Amino acid sequence: MLRCRSIGKSPTKKAQPLPFFLPTPTVRSLSKLFSASFSFISTTPPSPSPSPSLLPPYLSLQFSFCSSFIGREISDPKPKFLEVYTVLKSELLDDPAFEFADDSRQWMLDYDVPGGKLNRGLSVVDSYRLLKDGKELSDDESFLACALGWCIEWLQAYFIVLDDIMDDSHTRRGKPCWFRLPQIGLIAVNDGLILHNQIFRILKNHFRGKPYYVDLLDLFNEVEFQTASGQMIDLITTLQGEKDLSKYSLPIHRRIVQYKTAYYSFYLPVACALLMAGENLDNHTDVKNVLVEMGTYFQVQDDFLDCFGDPEVIGKVGTDIENFKCSWLVVKALERANEDQKKLLYENYGKADAACVAKVKELYQTLDIQGAFAEYESKSYEKITKQIEGHPSKAVQAVLKSFLAKIYKRQK
Repeated sequence: MLRCRSIGKSPTKKAQPLPFFLPTPTVRSLSKLFSASFSFISTTPPSPSPSPSLLPPYLSLQFSFCSSFIGREISDPKPKFLEVYTVLKSELLDDPAFEFADDSRQWMLDYDVPGGKLNRGLSVVDSYRLLKDGKELSDDESFLACALGWCIEWLQAYFIVLDDIMDDSHTRRGKPCWFRLPQIGLIAVNDGLILHNQIFRILKNHFRGKPYYVDLLDLFNEVEFQTASGQMIDLITTLQGEKDLSKYSLPIHRRIVQYKTAYYSFYLPVACALLMAGENLDNHTDVKNVLVEMGTYFQVQDDFLDCFGDPEVIGKVGTDIENFKCSWLVVKALERANEDQKKLLYENYGKADAACVAKVKELYQTLDIQGAFAEYESKSYEKITKQIEGHPSKAVQAVLKSFLAKIYKRQK
C-alpha cells in the first residue's frame, strides 16, 4: 500500500499482532508449515495537512490517494503476500501430478519468482481492497488476492527467463540472469515452461470453485497471447543481419510496448481484482484503455532508464542499444537528427561495442533526448490524470490513481 512518506506522517503505532489464517483446505494440508503474524500500521495526517493544490503533481496525487485512508487502520500487504508465496511454493512442490526429487532444482522458484519489486502482484491486493472502499480484506479474500497476484509474478518470471535468453542479457534484478548460471544454460527454456504451467496449477487449486474461474483462465490466456505477440513484433524488428533503422517509428514502438508490456503489467492486475469483485470485464473497456496508456508510458520510462538509469539502482545493465531495440529513445533521435547524425546512428546503433554505444549515448545528449523525455512524461501524466478523473466510479479512480502514483517519476 502506498504510504504518505513524502508529505509527512506521525510515528506509526503497532496494534497487537493478528494471526494470519489461511483458507480451511490450505490449513489442513499446510498447518505444520509455519505460523506467522502481521501488524497493522496506523497512519494519521500531519498537522496542519498540506493542501494538495500546493504540492507538485506527483505529490498531490499521492496526497489525494493517501488521504482517503486517513483515520483508518490499514495493513502493509507485502509480509502477508510473501507468506502466501511460501504456501503456493510448497503446494507446487507437493503436486501429486509430478514427483519432485532432490535433483529437480526446486530452488529455481526462489531465484526467479519472488525477486524484484513485486508491484504487479501487490497491485492485485491493493486494487481489490480499493474496489471494496478500502476496507480490510477477510482472511480468505486476502489469500485469494495474494494468490492471483503471485500468478502474475509467476507469469513475469516465465517471461523474463525466456526474454533474457532472447536478448542475451547478463543481469536481472541485480544478479546474473538464470540462464547465465553455469549449471543452467539453455535448460532455462524448460524451466520457463515449468513456471508457465505452474500458473494454471495455482488457479486450479484455489479458484476452480469460483464463478469467475473460467473468466480468469480466459484472461490469463489472452494476456499471455498479447504479450508473446508483442515480443514477436519486437524480435522481428531486431533480426540480426537485417538491421534497418528506417522501419523504426513511434507507431511501431507503441504497438510493441502496448502488447509486450501494458496488458500484463497494468491491465492484468486490475482485471483480476475486478473479477474477484464480481465485475464483468466487458463493462470496463475504458479502464483497460487507461491502463494500456499507463503501461505505454511505463515502457517509455523503461527505455529511458535502460540508457540513463544507474545499473545499481535499476538492477540491470541496459542493452537496448547493443541489441538494436526499437527503443523510444532511438525513435526520438531519428525524428530530431540531421542527415549526418542519422548516419552516425546507422553506423553505431545495434553494435556490441563499447565505443559505438558511447557514440550513440553522446548523440542522445546532443539531441536532448532527456529533455524530450521530460516533456513526454509531463504530457502523459496530464493526459492519464484527466482520463482517470473522468471515470464515474470513485473506487475505480482510486485504483487507477494508485497505479499512476507508483510509476510517476520512478527511478527504477
